[in-house]
Amino acid sequence: MTMIKSVNLLLHFILELCALAALSYWGFKSGNSSWMKVLLGVGLPILAAVIWGSLRVPNDPGPALIAVNGRLRLAIEWGLFAGATAALFTAGRPMLAWTFGAAAVIDYALMYERVMRLLR
Repeated sequence: MTMIKSVNLLLHFILELCALAALSYWGFKSGNSSWMKVLLGVGLPILAAVIWGSLRVPNDPGPALIAVNGRLRLAIEWGLFAGATAALFTAGRPMLAWTFGAAAVIDYALMYERVMRLLR
């Protein structure tokens, strides 16, 4: 694996963690009661992580727990990143949302080969 691919994978992983943090932040800011804040702030990122980690294209990288086609995988990823961006906007953090959204777009531009492979 080339150094650039390794850096791209690291950026992608960091963005995944940031997406989970954004969902958690939104959950804790949006709940009407204490138990709802905890449910959303903890439960939503866990649900997203389970979906992200379970529904995978085989060998992308590693084995898939539940194999899905590339287009569905890409839709899941883009949906979670878009959801995290929207969560930051609605939680009152528009600059952070723009920054995260831009970083996600740049990430997928850098991973163009992977995107094209998943779309085939």
